[in-house]
Amino acid sequence: MNNVALIARRELAAYLRTPSGYIIAAAVLLIDGLLYNAFALGAGAKLSSEVLEAFFFISSGTTMIAAVFLSMRLLAEERQAGTITLLFTSPVREGQIVAGKFLSAFLFLAAITLLSIYMPALIFVNGKVSLGHIAAGYLGLLLLGGAALALGLLGSALARSQLVAAVLGAVFVVTMLVCWLLSRVADPPLATIIQYLSLWDAHFRQFQVGVLRLSDVVFYASVVYFSLLASTRVLQGQRWQ
Repeated sequence: MNNVALIARRELAAYLRTPSGYIIAAAVLLIDGLLYNAFALGAGAKLSSEVLEAFFFISSGTTMIAAVFLSMRLLAEERQAGTITLLFTSPVREGQIVAGKFLSAFLFLAAITLLSIYMPALIFVNGKVSLGHIAAGYLGLLLLGGAALALGLLGSALARSQLVAAVLGAVFVVTMLVCWLLSRVADPPLATIIQYLSLWDAHFRQFQVGVLRLSDVVFYASVVYFSLLASTRVLQGQRWQ
C-alpha cells in the first residue's frame, strides 16, 4: 500500500509541476462554462432541474475527454522516456504501479470536476434544486470519469507513445459509448447485453436526473476493475519481454 501511495504522490506532483495538467484543467472548466452559459442558462426559460440536467450532460462529455488526455501519459510516457525499465527493476508489483498511477490521475480529475461546483450553485440565484440531485450528478461524473480514465490507462499500457495512447483510450471509450446504437440493430438477448455495456446512455442518465441506482455504481466500478486488471496483465507480459 505504501508503494501505491508513493507512486500516486509522484504522479500527482507531475501533474502539478508541468503545464499539461493546468492546461487540461483550464480547458475543461472553460468549455464547461461556455457551454453551460450557452445551452443551459442562455437558452430561454427553463426549470431549475432542467438547467442542472443540462450542466451534467455537458460536464459528462468534457470529463471523459479530460480523462483520456490525463491517462495517455501514465504508462506510455514511461515507455517513451525509457524509464519503464526502472519501474520494472524496482521492488514494486505491476498491480501497484497501475493502482498508483490510476489513483493519481483520478484525484486530479476529481479536483477538476469539483472545481466546477460554482456552476450549479448559480442556479440558487434565481431558482432552487435539490442538493441530492447535485450530489448524485457529481457522483455520476466521478464514476464516469473513473471508468474513462481506467480505459485510457489500458490504452496507455498498450501504447509506446502518448499520441497512440490517446487514440487507443479514445477508441475504447467511444466503443463503449456507441453500444446503445449497436443495441438498436441487434436482436434480443444480445441487444440487452450490448445496451448494458453502454458507458453513458444506460447508466449516466440516471445520475443526470438525480437518481442513484446501485446497479449503475456497480457497472462503473466493474469497468474500472477489469480495465485496471487488463492493464496489470499487459505490464506483467511486458516485464518479461
